[in-house]
Amino acid sequence: MAAIEYSGITMAALEMNWTIRTALESDIPTLRTLIEASVRGLQADDYTPAQIEGALGTVLGLDTQLIRDQTYFIVETTGIVEATGTESRAAGCGGWSKRKTLFGSDHASVREPELLNPATDAAKVRAIFVHPDFARRGLGSLILAHVEAAAEAVGFRRFEMGSTLTGVPLYRLKDYVEIERIAVPLHNGESLPIIRMEKQNGKDSRASK
Repeated sequence: MAAIEYSGITMAALEMNWTIRTALESDIPTLRTLIEASVRGLQADDYTPAQIEGALGTVLGLDTQLIRDQTYFIVETTGIVEATGTESRAAGCGGWSKRKTLFGSDHASVREPELLNPATDAAKVRAIFVHPDFARRGLGSLILAHVEAAAEAVGFRRFEMGSTLTGVPLYRLKDYVEIERIAVPLHNGESLPIIRMEKQNGKDSRASK
């Protein structure tokens, strides 16, 4: 899929464009750093330090299968950031999957690599993260819209995700509804609450029931 550019976003300390492109294997170190920064910086109000430590790299992390499937995206800034002089920087990431795995990194305890059927199954919205420096500026919404459009382009009409508590307010605004709450056991003895959510045909799944 060709990169899609979203321009005209102006912020207090910078002026730049967002560019979304398909992530490459060479982006993996950058993506892992971005995801950890996002989790530590934006999810501390919803999860304890022990839960965050136990979830990073397993429940909350990068699934490189999405990169191999070319269904994971990285958002970069283009322009000059006044504070640092940087011309390009990774600001967010996210993707979708044509496989059954609902959430988790390469090292998650449950992996379901079987392929989904677009005619009957929901595409999985996966691992949307925004760097704290770019939070609350609409970037999560932009990534979600891009991901949904990419899945729709290959025939999917329903979407499903395993959301963190932090992401639930945004996804509710985007017509996702809660299906169930999952307590995911972590290797350090903690558990992480994850919310399974669904959206169908541009409307929430309850509207069709």
